[in-house]
Amino acid sequence: MGNFKSFEELACWKEARNLRLFVKTNIITKLPNTEKFVLIDQIKRSSRSDGNNISEGYGRFHFQENIQFCRIARGSLFETLDHGIVAFDEGYISEENLNELRTIHNKTLLILNGYIKYLMNQKAK
Repeated sequence: MGNFKSFEELACWKEARNLRLFVKTNIITKLPNTEKFVLIDQIKRSSRSDGNNISEGYGRFHFQENIQFCRIARGSLFETLDHGIVAFDEGYISEENLNELRTIHNKTLLILNGYIKYLMNQKAK
């Protein structure tokens, strides 16, 4: 895809990685053990899924497939934010943590949407 040698060079993947690491260190660590098989599992999976789908889409050789995987990644991104809202509503994380999550989410979303637009333009050529 373009001039990139690896999905690791994609700005959207890098930001998805930042989101995953933030969730791991700033949200999961604050959740009680009673949430181990519920909220912890869900937010861990969704925060990993974003980067997983970006990288899987990158490995596809057709623009439309890559776009589809990026759209799935976008869905996982919103799911992660929703899990963060649940964690806040349940009193597990602070409003500051939720706002930090929102900031990273919004930045990731902006970059991912730009990448999807780029792929759509490449497909149209």
